[in-house]
Amino acid sequence: MQRIRLRYTKRGRLRFTSHRDFQRAFERALRRAEVPMAYSAGFTPHPKVSYANAAPTGTGSEAEYLEIALTAPRDPEQLRVLLDASMPAGLDIVEAVEARTSGLADRLTASVWELRLDGVSPQEARRAADAFTAAETVEVQRLAKNGVRTFDARSAVVSLESRDLAETQSSQADRPTDQPCAILRLVVRHVTPAVRPDDVLSGLRAVADLAPPVPAAVTRLAQGLFDEETGTVTDPLAPDREAAQAHSTAEPPAAATAPA
Repeated sequence: MQRIRLRYTKRGRLRFTSHRDFQRAFERALRRAEVPMAYSAGFTPHPKVSYANAAPTGTGSEAEYLEIALTAPRDPEQLRVLLDASMPAGLDIVEAVEARTSGLADRLTASVWELRLDGVSPQEARRAADAFTAAETVEVQRLAKNGVRTFDARSAVVSLESRDLAETQSSQADRPTDQPCAILRLVVRHVTPAVRPDDVLSGLRAVADLAPPVPAAVTRLAQGLFDEETGTVTDPLAPDREAAQAHSTAEPPAAATAPA
């Protein structure tokens, strides 16, 4: 059984696609591309697809991950092209590697987010970000299944910085208006309870009275292992690419055919 890991995006209006909607679209794409999927056992078999830490509905993403199991080997890049052609524009399959290591979900320990605040000046955003990071704790509330939950949104945040508009990576389709806006870059650890970008926005309102006139456009730029030394979030598919490269280098060349 071959396992393939895929990175996909949620761009433009497709940021409002729910995880269940994506699942339906992806399973249709698997059928259209005639992917030889492995299926679970039981009375209602399902294709073996493992999703890892999907972004909340309404947020864009450049770094969503899943893993599929196949009953017959396929070239990862050819498979990616076929699947991408079968998906709606905006839900793009942008990378595929053969899984040669274990624990993809365990390598998703932090995310990098871009918060686009239309109607907020860069100076105001910088002041609010500085107030947030200077605080020891920032308590916010979230409505959960068991009622309102209060927790600290500060402890999970590695960094929160104001960026120039030229540094933004979200597309024009993700902008609510054409007016100048502030950009915040957020790096947050994946903890329990999870601290989401909207929790940080609630924290900015609590500590600095920052309330954008329109909802923030939020995009996940990356997720992976957090490197304590460099303060960066690393690529979770890199170990699989490195293992594949090492395997191809170690393979002996095919024996030459002797002339008749």
